Amino acid sequence: MSNDLCEQLIKRCVLHRKASMFYKNSHGAAVGDVLMTLIHTATRSGVNPFDYLTELQRHEYALRKNPSAWLPWNYRQTLAELPALKAA
Repeated sequence: MSNDLCEQLIKRCVLHRKASMFYKNSHGAAVGDVLMTLIHTATRSGVNPFDYLTELQRHEYALRKNPSAWLPWNYRQTLAELPALKAA
C-alpha cells in the first residue's frame, strides 16, 4: 500500500499554511483558502488550474447564473455549448 496521495495533500496544506502567514486580514485569508480549494480541485480533476481560473474570469456572468455548470469536471462541456465562444 502507498500513501503518496495523502502525503501530497498534506504537503500542499502545509505550504498553504506557511504562505498564509502573510495575509493582512481574515478576508484575504478566506480568499486564499477559496483559491487553494479551486486550484487543488481542478488539479485532482485533471484540469489545468490556470486555464480553469482564466475561463471562470472570462465568463463571470454565465458563472453567476449557473455555478454548477462551471465546476472543474464539466466546465469544458459548458464552454463548448456557448455560442459566442464557437464564433471566436
